[in-house]
Amino acid sequence: MYHLDPNLKIPLHIQLYKAIKREIISQHRVGDKLPSIRKTATLYHLSKTTVEAAYAQLYAEGYIESRARSGYYVSELYFDAFEPEETSGATPAKITEPVRYDFFPAQLHTEDFPLKTWKRLCTRETNASLDFGAYPDGQGEEILREEIARYLSHSRGVRCHADQVIVTHGFIDGMELIAKLGRERYQRFGHELPGYHIAHKIFGAYGYRTTPIEVGRHGLRLEKLRHSKAQVVYITPSHQYPTGVTMPITKRLKLLAHIQSIDGLIIEDDYDSELAYYNRPIPSLQGLDTTGEHVAYVGTFAKALSPAIRVGYLVLPEWMMAIYRKSYDAHFARVSLITQRTLAAFMHEGHWDRHIRRTRILNQKKHQAMREALIRHLGDTFRIVTEGAGLAILIQPRASEFDWQRLKQVADEKRIAIYLAKERSGGEFEAARMGFGGFRLEEIDTAVAAFAECWMKIKD
Repeated sequence: MYHLDPNLKIPLHIQLYKAIKREIISQHRVGDKLPSIRKTATLYHLSKTTVEAAYAQLYAEGYIESRARSGYYVSELYFDAFEPEETSGATPAKITEPVRYDFFPAQLHTEDFPLKTWKRLCTRETNASLDFGAYPDGQGEEILREEIARYLSHSRGVRCHADQVIVTHGFIDGMELIAKLGRERYQRFGHELPGYHIAHKIFGAYGYRTTPIEVGRHGLRLEKLRHSKAQVVYITPSHQYPTGVTMPITKRLKLLAHIQSIDGLIIEDDYDSELAYYNRPIPSLQGLDTTGEHVAYVGTFAKALSPAIRVGYLVLPEWMMAIYRKSYDAHFARVSLITQRTLAAFMHEGHWDRHIRRTRILNQKKHQAMREALIRHLGDTFRIVTEGAGLAILIQPRASEFDWQRLKQVADEKRIAIYLAKERSGGEFEAARMGFGGFRLEEIDTAVAAFAECWMKIKD
């Protein structure tokens, strides 16, 4: 049984998600079936929506997979040991009580969601004008695709129209669709190292030969890419995951020229582009591709709006769209009709643009508060590796020797959840990912002070 406390500031769906994740890591094996959403909701006296949100987050991070008409199972995607020796060291203490402070690096505070506006629009859009007797557009509602295309063109310089946009059920869904559409043309897949571990697991599962490509101080190393013979490459050029480096425009053009020369494909994950606090992000790679044939653009509403609504999108080259329209994937909607219509209205009426501005200002303040708190409580024992975008600041110790796993263990004992780069990214790059998005502004200093006690214990 999990201990869930409705009196905590941490939302119940986050408490449930973390409890299940800990159990998956410590007890479950690949292929184990999870209880159904209905059963879990009944057992813990939760709403179905709360349980769905927890399962959706586990699915998004690759801990579980969904099987049609069967349920949810522990996924092999998580058990990707880039660094298997990590598991042979000290075992972090299992947290049996709810965490006091959670530094999850990709989390928004529940109060930051525009709930009143969303509920009003959802109620308005749920009316008799909708055809509840028919299947929705498999590509996504046209009104939503038009709004996404308009937004991307204006904010990111993406060259697209609504017919190129596919509404997806988040990142994994979108990547799986690209893998399916491209496998008749391509066989070799390159990915960043360190980088987001889910990407190469998806393409490997679809039969691609996957190769890690080293990341340098200006992003993906092009000479390594050329040597790899990869035809498809997945990159996060705006804010590289997890190092935070930005690929400069000159290197983007060189990468694009190489991919065009081999008739390959770049999968551009525009990670964190909406949450840049110091500078405007460099225009998208997709917008630089004058041929329109060599970049697939991947985006999501998870970081700036909500991970719980499970809405992402793809902008695909026309040759991929031609294959898509002939496939079974084109026939069934990937996101509920009501969610799509609500989001379309949210964007069309200007709420999305206002929300983005408000979210950017709020998280810029949180970013600054986190930065100042780290300096105040850690002093000269650390250095900031990555800052200025996203929902986390990455830090490393100044000391040459540092026991990262011991830090996690001490933090667990203090009921503080921390997250290390190498756990999800592989390679040799290691840093603590100090997420600030899930805190209220006034909570950050206290949370960092508690973390500093753990940090100083390891430093000494």
